[in-house]
Amino acid sequence: MNNDGKARAGKFASVPAVQVLHEQEVAALRATIDQLLAMIASHSANDNQSAAFAQLVRQLQAANEHLVLATFGAQDRQAAAEAANLRQTEFLSMLAHELRNPLQPMAMANELLGKITDLHPTVATVHGVYARQMTHMVRLVDDLLDASRVNSGKVVLQLAPVVLSDIIADAVEISRPGIERRYQQLQVRLPAAALVLDGDKVRLAQMFSNLLINASKFTHEYGRIEINARRVGNTVTVEVSDDGAGIQPELQPFIFDLFTQGFRSLDRAQGGLGIGLSLVRTIAQLHGGTVSVTSAGSAQGSMFSVTLPLSASTDQRANAAAQAVPAVPCKILLIEDNHDANDILTMLLERDGHSVTSCFDGPSGLRAGLSQSFDLVLCDIGLPGMDGYQVVSALRAALDEPRPCFVATTGYSDSDQPDRASEAGFDHYLVKPVSLPALTRIIAAHASQLRIPSQRRDDPTASQKKY
Repeated sequence: MNNDGKARAGKFASVPAVQVLHEQEVAALRATIDQLLAMIASHSANDNQSAAFAQLVRQLQAANEHLVLATFGAQDRQAAAEAANLRQTEFLSMLAHELRNPLQPMAMANELLGKITDLHPTVATVHGVYARQMTHMVRLVDDLLDASRVNSGKVVLQLAPVVLSDIIADAVEISRPGIERRYQQLQVRLPAAALVLDGDKVRLAQMFSNLLINASKFTHEYGRIEINARRVGNTVTVEVSDDGAGIQPELQPFIFDLFTQGFRSLDRAQGGLGIGLSLVRTIAQLHGGTVSVTSAGSAQGSMFSVTLPLSASTDQRANAAAQAVPAVPCKILLIEDNHDANDILTMLLERDGHSVTSCFDGPSGLRAGLSQSFDLVLCDIGLPGMDGYQVVSALRAALDEPRPCFVATTGYSDSDQPDRASEAGFDHYLVKPVSLPALTRIIAAHASQLRIPSQRRDDPTASQKKY
């Protein structure tokens, strides 16, 4: 083979090597391209995540803005509601006050009308109608005042031990005229044992009288009303039931709300403002109790159940009643600047056989306490000349043992008053109006501790003085 042939043969022999090199370069480029594509895909995913994150941030910002707006809106609505409630409270108070202004001359005119009923046969009838409507009007005004106090949180309780039977008796007395006027039958069943509550006797009597008046108002003539009480552990449940108009199921959840009324005929014969039952719930709750209603519906009657906690002294009272001994007459110094209250309390104590010396100011009370011996000193705190704290402190410092029992009476119900009275030397603290059963228990307990023979006592008729 000549030289040209060898050259052509070598040339053709290098083609596979070039092809291999080309394929390697292509593979390398493809690998690079794959890497670039992967990087592009990765960057694209990151961009998508960033965009999604940015979208979430924008949504969160929008939600925060809505939340801020909603918060301010809620605050505005709350402020508006509080302002409306304040306006309602002020309106009720103003309305009750303004209604009382014409009631006074109207009542006086009715009194005068009652003195001239013999002038004409119809005058007595007109006087009776006027008197009944005046009584109804006064009660409506009182309800408005109570509603105002409830709305403003100004219902204050005068707490003292009180017997349930006394509360029910007062409630029956208040509601009896309406019951008798409709010829309705009222039956009361109470436990034989005395049940004691730590409560405000006036407010509790108001609560039960509202229930009785409500029962009478929505019960037909000659209908039946019952009061049943039973003890359940450390509570007492009082049920006021009737066979009257009943309460629709859809109204029962709202029956204790202010101004709620059931179905009324167009003549509105039942009257009222829808305040009484709201006061019932408020008074029960203030005493740590509950109230509920059950009714099968219209014309099926209704039953209101009030559950109240019993006083810790309930069982003690029952034991004391079982071991009761005849009361021992005591010498009592009464220091009270209100002449009517002084006279009435003196008469009540004297009816129980006690000898009472009455004083009407602090200095005269101190002089009496130093000049005579007494078993018990019943002293008002707010006195002219010297207050009750000063009087009792001076008596305790000057008198030797055995000293009398010192009992404070006061119209103040501030939480720090009992502690201050105790520091001054009082043994007991009673809030006005003074519960006579509570005072009687204090006197009896102190007398039993003294065990004073009857011959040691002065003649009761000789020991009474007025200062």
